[in-house]
Amino acid sequence: MDLSGLGGRTHGRLRALWRRAGRRRALQAVLAGASALALLLWWLLPAGGPSYPHRPISLATGVANGVYETYGKLLKSDLRTALPGVQVNLLQTEGSVDNIKRVVSGKADFTIAAADAVANYHGPGKADLRACARLYDDYMQLVVPRDSTVTSARDLRGKTVGIGQADSGVSLIARRLLTAAGLDVTKDVRAVPVGIDQAPAMLLSGKLDAFFWSGGLPTATIAAMASPVPRIKLVQLGDLAAKLHTMGSQMQYYRQAVMPADAYPKAQDGQAVATIAVANLLVTTDHADTGLVQRLTRAVIDSRDAIGKEVHAAQLVDLRTAVFTDPLPLHIGAERYYRSVKP
Repeated sequence: MDLSGLGGRTHGRLRALWRRAGRRRALQAVLAGASALALLLWWLLPAGGPSYPHRPISLATGVANGVYETYGKLLKSDLRTALPGVQVNLLQTEGSVDNIKRVVSGKADFTIAAADAVANYHGPGKADLRACARLYDDYMQLVVPRDSTVTSARDLRGKTVGIGQADSGVSLIARRLLTAAGLDVTKDVRAVPVGIDQAPAMLLSGKLDAFFWSGGLPTATIAAMASPVPRIKLVQLGDLAAKLHTMGSQMQYYRQAVMPADAYPKAQDGQAVATIAVANLLVTTDHADTGLVQRLTRAVIDSRDAIGKEVHAAQLVDLRTAVFTDPLPLHIGAERYYRSVKP
């Protein structure tokens, strides 16, 4: 038997085996690397939604003791879960007008603002404004002492009236309502630029005859004045609705509304009060990160019931109406969220 070629053939087979083993080891290394990368991405990327920048963001709210501020505090708590790794800073402000200025100037990333204040803004950055959601409606409330003879805004002639801080949505609406009532805010009333943080104490001490407030129902500070012994009453504003709607295109954002009898039951003597309402929007700019906006919008809708236990107005946040954000278009991140949950 000729065995002369056996050594060469055996050596060749061994080399082939080594090559195949090397390829298997290389393949195993690639698979192991891919698995490690997938595990790393799973760890780093947020679960249940798109990626987003892990940097601090700011939310401009409103005046102390107002509904915007309370809503912002509760939303911040929910965002710890919705946006892990993101620090949310709340900014106290004078209200809607101030809030819009802060967002367009980059001093705040997100804010809450009334639709009429957004429509009324014509400064730098207006074209950049975007909405995440329509939230709840603000109801215009005219508060007077329990023994006041004021029964309409028309009766405020010669009175000292709190009309909200200068850059608040309250001031914007109050001035328009006084005009609709046939009163000149600079001549016919003594207008005091104070908000819900100061106006109640000033009213009860006699420094104000009345004050305007625009907020969700009920507003805790006003509720405290109305119970257990009512020291105030609410004055109807419904008689101004028709006149208001003749004063220009921006008046379309106001609608006739009724404060239900159980808003401040003792202060209203169990009666509903006719008034004016305006929608609130969650506002940002088109510069905001798409993934961040998508996740934040989801958090706003998902947190409705939890926040609604503390801020009753928030119970009205609804997925079906949240997309109606006129006069602002939706941010693309908000659009993606609404499309993802569309039946």
